[in-house]
Amino acid sequence: MSSGWPSAPSVYEIFAWPWLTGLGARFGRDVTLGDVPAEVWDEIAVPGVDAVWLMGVWERSPAGLALARTNEELQRSFRQALPDVRHADVVGSPYCVRRYRVDARLGGPSGLAEARSQLRARGVRLVLDYVPNHVAPDHPATADHPEWFVQGTEEDLRRDPRGWFTVGGRVLAHGRDPYFPPWPDVAQLNAFDPGLREVTAAVLADIGDQCDGVRCDMAMLLTNEVFARTWGPHAGPAPAEEFWPLVLGKVRERHPDLVMIAEAYWDMEWTLQRQGFDFCYDKRLYDRLAGEDAEALRKHLAADRDYQDGLIRFLENHDEPRAAATLPGGRGRAAAVAIATLPGATLWHDGQFSGRRTRLPVFLARFPDEPVDEDLVSFHHRLLSVADGLRAGEWRMLETRGWPDNQSHRELLAWAWHDETPGSLVVVNFSDRPAQARIELPWPGLAGRSWRLTDQLDGQVFERDGDELAGSGLYIDLSPWGTHVVTFR
Repeated sequence: MSSGWPSAPSVYEIFAWPWLTGLGARFGRDVTLGDVPAEVWDEIAVPGVDAVWLMGVWERSPAGLALARTNEELQRSFRQALPDVRHADVVGSPYCVRRYRVDARLGGPSGLAEARSQLRARGVRLVLDYVPNHVAPDHPATADHPEWFVQGTEEDLRRDPRGWFTVGGRVLAHGRDPYFPPWPDVAQLNAFDPGLREVTAAVLADIGDQCDGVRCDMAMLLTNEVFARTWGPHAGPAPAEEFWPLVLGKVRERHPDLVMIAEAYWDMEWTLQRQGFDFCYDKRLYDRLAGEDAEALRKHLAADRDYQDGLIRFLENHDEPRAAATLPGGRGRAAAVAIATLPGATLWHDGQFSGRRTRLPVFLARFPDEPVDEDLVSFHHRLLSVADGLRAGEWRMLETRGWPDNQSHRELLAWAWHDETPGSLVVVNFSDRPAQARIELPWPGLAGRSWRLTDQLDGQVFERDGDELAGSGLYIDLSPWGTHVVTFR
C-alpha cells in the first residue's frame, strides 16, 4: 500500500456535474468546484471519509454530446431517470473524454485545485478518473496520432459500420469490450502500441499532479490477454511486457504515493493487483450481497488476507443500480455493515446514504428530486464513524456453532479485528429470519474476568463471564438482517 493513505480507506464518489447543479439550486447561484461553500465540504468530510472521488470532471466531447442528444435509446433512458429532462440537462458522457483538462463549466483547473485544497484542509484526499481504453472520436490524437488507435480497413467499415468510423481518411475502431457491442461515441486506443503506452503514462502522471489517487475505468481491458482476445489481428502482435506494469512503473517514478484503483470484472482482480493496482473493484462480493446468501459470502471471504486487502467493496456506484432499490431495508443495512468492516477499501456513492433510488445516466447534469431518508443518513454516518479505525491489526473469520435442532448459525457471518488483546467483533445475520449461534472467540486470556461488550452501532451493553466466553463461546441471537459491531472491555 502506498504511504500516506490509510491501509483500508473509505472513498466517497461524487458525480461532479449534477452535484454542482444541485448545489446551485440549493444556494440560488451557479456553483463550480472553485466556490463550493465551506459548509458543503464539511458535510462531505464526515469522520470515516478518507477520500472523495470527483467523477466526471474532464472536458467532454462535442461529438459525443451531439450523439447523446440524437440517440433515441439514450433519450429513452434519460426520460426514464429524469421525466422532465430538458435539452440543457444532456451534457455528454464523462467517459467520452476529449481532453484531460477540467471542464471550464465545472471550474477548470483552478477550480479543481481549490476543491483539492478544501478537501486537504479537512484531511481528505482527492481521487480522479482515467479512461485508458478509449477517447472521444474528436480527440485531437485521432487525426494527429492514428497509430495510437486500433485501425481497420474499408472492408471492416462496410461489414460493420457500427464498429468503425473514419477520421482523415483512416478507418478507426469504436471502443468496446469483448462481450458487448461497440460504444458509438468513443475511439478505441491500441494498448499494444508502444507510443500509446508512453503517452498513457505521461497523461496519468499529469493527472497525478492534480490528485492523490486515480480510478482507472475498465482496467482489465488493457491486459495483453483480454486485448488480444478482443481485437485479434487488428491490434498487432502482443508485446512481451504487460500494459499496466510498464505504465504504472513510469507513473510512480513521479508519484510514488499515488493510489491506483482498478475498475475490474471477470475475476481479474488478482491479476490487476499483481500488475500494480492498489485496489480493485470487488464485483463478486457485490453480486453476492445483492443476490446470494451467507454461505456464498463465507466462501468469498475465505480468500487470503493479501488479496482481500487489495479489494474495494461497494453496494452501488454510478454503473450499478442504487442500493436503496436493489438492497432495500434490513438487507441493505446488513450489507453496509459488512463492507464497512471487512479488509480492503470501501466505496460509497453520493446519494446512497440518503436513500436515492434513481441511477442517473452519466450523460445528465441534474438529479431528479427525491426525498431524503434521514434515518438512513444517521445510520451511515454512525457506521462510517464506527468503522473509522476499526480495521487495524489482525483480521479473522470466526466459526459459528449451532445445535442439532437449530442450524440457523449458518446464516451468521462473524469476524474479528484485534492485536494482542481483545478488540472488535462483527456479526451479521444475512438472512430474513432470526438466527442464533455460539461464536468461538480468537483471544486468549478471556477466562477469569468479567467483560463488558458494547455495540458501537446502537449503544447496547452486554455483561459476559470470561470463563463462559473462553469455554463455550459467545452466545448470539440476532433478528432478521441484524448486526453487532461489538468492542470488548
